[in-house]
Amino acid sequence: MTVVLKDRLAVYLQLARLDKPIGILLLLWPTLWALWLAGDGHPGVDLVVIFTLGTVLMRSAGCVINDYADRHFDAHVARTAQRPFARGAVSEREALWLACGLAALAFMLVLPLNALTWWMSLPALFLAGSYPFTKRFLAIPQAYLGLAFGFGIPMVFAATQDAIPPLAWLMLLANVFWTIAYDTAYAMVDRPDDLKIGIRTSAITFGRFDVLAVMACHCLFLALMGAVGAQAGLGAGYFAGLAAAAMLVMDQYRMIRARDRLHCFTAFLANNRIGLVVFAGIVLDYWLR
Repeated sequence: MTVVLKDRLAVYLQLARLDKPIGILLLLWPTLWALWLAGDGHPGVDLVVIFTLGTVLMRSAGCVINDYADRHFDAHVARTAQRPFARGAVSEREALWLACGLAALAFMLVLPLNALTWWMSLPALFLAGSYPFTKRFLAIPQAYLGLAFGFGIPMVFAATQDAIPPLAWLMLLANVFWTIAYDTAYAMVDRPDDLKIGIRTSAITFGRFDVLAVMACHCLFLALMGAVGAQAGLGAGYFAGLAAAAMLVMDQYRMIRARDRLHCFTAFLANNRIGLVVFAGIVLDYWLR
């Protein structure tokens, strides 16, 4: 019994992608940016804990739904051929119960918060659950993913200020462009397989302009985050963080310009450092005051 239980847990952890934390980090950084800005540099410890755990749970639930949605495709894609659904290690019913359980736990986390945050959790749940299906009909589903990955931003402001100022929506827009940039690099890895099975991605839509599109979206992200800093009254520490992020973006051009699949995946992973240096800039700026 113990061996069977350990085997099932291992499968569920893989299905929820908890063995690959890069997605959690890319989802967490914008949430942390918002926590520090909404809290004027002093976010409540309770909110940091709630939104960090909520990020982990909702990303995990989203991964389960994603694999459920792609269960007939993943076996035909080299990178995903060993995922639980693709190798027949999990049933549809198990996956749906797991996704529901993770989402329910995430909702329980926001119960101690204000009513506005409760209401904001509903579109957050809808975005996370519906994104995997947008790859069937949206030309750039990565934009939808950006909304899903960044919706923690307005939720943080709702929880902290009981209001959602324009600054929150500006940050969300910046996150959409950042997500399009890094997830297009990710999609460039799977483009040959996606073309065969009919999945729509930004890498396919942008075609031969994919590298240009990635860099343009990165530039828009940096410009919008610059506007965020100006609107929030941030100073040298923050803009030093943005300058470091810009240098990391330029390094990604070197990685993706030849469209080598391994290098494109490396570029995708490198976005964790961009999120980190932007966060470090925010923390540094408040510390210097």
